[in-house]
Amino acid sequence: MEIMRVACLLPLLALAACQGKSSASTATQSGVPTEWTFDFFTPEALPAVVTFAVVQDADGKVYEFNTLNRTSAIPDIIGEWNDRDRVSGGYWNHVERPPRHIIFCWDSIIDKRVYETLLTIPKPVLEKMLRPSEYKDYRGGTAYYDRVQIGLAPEGKVAVWLQGSGSEPNYRVTPSVLKTVSGDKLGVCKGITRFSNGYEYGKDTEDFIKGKKYPYGNW
Repeated sequence: MEIMRVACLLPLLALAACQGKSSASTATQSGVPTEWTFDFFTPEALPAVVTFAVVQDADGKVYEFNTLNRTSAIPDIIGEWNDRDRVSGGYWNHVERPPRHIIFCWDSIIDKRVYETLLTIPKPVLEKMLRPSEYKDYRGGTAYYDRVQIGLAPEGKVAVWLQGSGSEPNYRVTPSVLKTVSGDKLGVCKGITRFSNGYEYGKDTEDFIKGKKYPYGNW
C-alpha cells in the first residue's frame, strides 16, 4: 500500500514542479533559518484533522509526514478568515528549505468527508521567505517568514498565509496551484481517515452550528 501511495505521489509532484524550480535554491546564507514549518488550523468549532502530508521543498527534497502536529481550532476565527491570529506549532511539521509543493489528506469533521489538497507556493513568495522581514521579532532581532499557516474550512476551502513577524499581520498567499478533491476523485488520500466508523460532532460544534446556515461563514 505504501509503495502504491508513493507511486501516486510522483506524477502529482512532477505536475506541480512544471511551475518551474525555485530560484530560492541557493546555499543557506548566514542568519537564514535552518528549517521552515507549516501548520494547519480551522475556524472555531468547525473541526478538521490533517492525517498525511507530502512536502517538496524549494530544493526538490521530498518529505512524507504520517504524524503531524495537531490541527488547531482558532477561537477568534468566526465567519471569515483574518490576518491576525497565529497558529500553535509542534514537533513534526518542518522541512529544511521553504515548502514549495504540499499534498495533504484531511478529515473534514464538519463536512463528514475526506479531502485531498494539492497546493504550490509561488516563486516570489519562496523568495520572500528567504529574505529578512522589514519587521523585527518580539526580541528585537532579525526575523524571517519561516512559518506557513494553512486554514481549513467547510466545503473543502483552503487558505494560506506566511506568519507575520512581531506585530506584523500575517501575509496572505495566493497559491499558484490550489486543488482540492474528495469522494471518487481521491488519489493519494483514498482510504486514509481517522474516522473509519463515521463522523460525530462534539457538543461545542453542535451548539455552535445550531440555527446557523452551512458553511457557517464566508471562506
